[in-house]
Amino acid sequence: MIELKPFLSERVWGGDELKRLKKISTEQFPTPLGETWEISTHIEGESRVCLDNDTQTLKQYLKKELSYLVKFISCEDNLSVQVHPHDEYARMHENSKGKTECWIILDVKDNGGIYLGFKPGITKEIFQEKVLHNQDVSECLNFYPVRPGDFFYVPAGSVHALAKGVTLVEVQQSSGVTYRVWDWNRLGLDGKPRELHVKKSFDVLNFNADKNNLNAFRFQPDVFSTIEQNVLAEHEDFQLKIINMKKNDKKSITVDPAKTTSIVFLNGEFRNNNQTVRGYSSYLLSGSVLDVECVESGSFLLVK
Repeated sequence: MIELKPFLSERVWGGDELKRLKKISTEQFPTPLGETWEISTHIEGESRVCLDNDTQTLKQYLKKELSYLVKFISCEDNLSVQVHPHDEYARMHENSKGKTECWIILDVKDNGGIYLGFKPGITKEIFQEKVLHNQDVSECLNFYPVRPGDFFYVPAGSVHALAKGVTLVEVQQSSGVTYRVWDWNRLGLDGKPRELHVKKSFDVLNFNADKNNLNAFRFQPDVFSTIEQNVLAEHEDFQLKIINMKKNDKKSITVDPAKTTSIVFLNGEFRNNNQTVRGYSSYLLSGSVLDVECVESGSFLLVK
């Protein structure tokens, strides 16, 4: 396993929680930390390879771009109400991939939750009226209280926002395209309102009732409780698998050598050969077999 160093992303809604979890000092990153881009070859934030004194980016090391991107996200304020475009629209208007993503909730404080999808009966016209008059559009959205282990699949076109107090891991297409519909009437870190993308948002928002419920978002509770390897998501650009282990368990996992496989440790403590790893850390698999021993019960992801 090759350790990866994340790109650290400042966000107005971020704070100190990810710094604490990843042991990043305030001196090292004095501003609000919202996201750590753990596995990324994206131009807006590349992770780096930790090999002796090697300072290569992941893209330089792999000599290619990955089709997926993995982040830890922790919000100490609400994220904007937003939507991501699908591939065709993003390619046409942004010269980019679209952005379908999925989340595993890792921690939640202060009765946190997620806004995801439109409530029954909300039409484009009703939502547009709210947006144009700068009203609280969250009233139009489903709000789900969450617990650690909750899984959600969020297709492009789905309206969403994370509420304050939520920490999660996100696996997504390698894209940075986000359209903000509404931003809680707050100011950005520069003291000015953040840019909204109302026209583009309405171009891609999906108001179909069948696409705005928990079935559409493939909700699974407590994915940390499964015994065997569990494939949580299959997408053209990524496969997401979770492995849960108990103390003293040992596993030898074979992966496809033709695909770049990344490992994201979420919690617990593990050993790979003489390497001890803990939660909130990410690695690149350097071979086709992962031999891992569980020191303290926990979970990790395989992404390819």
